[in-house]
Amino acid sequence: MTCRNHLLLFTRYPEIGQTKTRLIPTLGAGGAAQLQKLMTERIVMQACILAEQYDITTIIHHSGGSKEKMTSWLGPLTFVDQADGDLGLRMQMAFTHAFSGGTKAAVLIGSDIPGISADLLASAFAALQNTKVTIGPSRDGGYYLIGMRADAAEELYPLLFEQIVWSTSMVFAHTCQRLEKAAIETAIMPTLHDIDTPEDLAFARNQGLL
Repeated sequence: MTCRNHLLLFTRYPEIGQTKTRLIPTLGAGGAAQLQKLMTERIVMQACILAEQYDITTIIHHSGGSKEKMTSWLGPLTFVDQADGDLGLRMQMAFTHAFSGGTKAAVLIGSDIPGISADLLASAFAALQNTKVTIGPSRDGGYYLIGMRADAAEELYPLLFEQIVWSTSMVFAHTCQRLEKAAIETAIMPTLHDIDTPEDLAFARNQGLL
């Protein structure tokens, strides 16, 4: 039986020297990898709570590592190698993978947002019952969550994932402008803080991650 909803988690295997590289000058290679590890584990815990309460299956799209390493780290979950290409293409391929199996709705998140909770994720899926797309802005101008229904995917793919300048402070605004111009009603989730740069480490400490 196909699960009607999929949570898609983008993360990286916490290999020392290969993850959270912008934090290495401050935390060291080992410290940056440990932070990545803890943030991912916190998100996976929320995903497991979500799965216990709703018909929502988590698929972890990872870079680095292997299925064996990911399973040893996070347990017997479903792991998929992230596709090649820029972030937009990798996200589109993750949604395509989910929808090709008959999934009705999917929500994709990153692993560096400590504020993501099972309740917030449930709200994102609930919003998709009435809207085609949901998006969660991050404080740096990007977004930490994007969700859509399968029946709107072909319409949304070009708007959401093509010709976007990723990793800039205008990603969320640019995406919302495209959706508004196309007259696509969008559910906006709460703004959350991500952890990418040394300036974010005070927040990480407040969250008990350092």
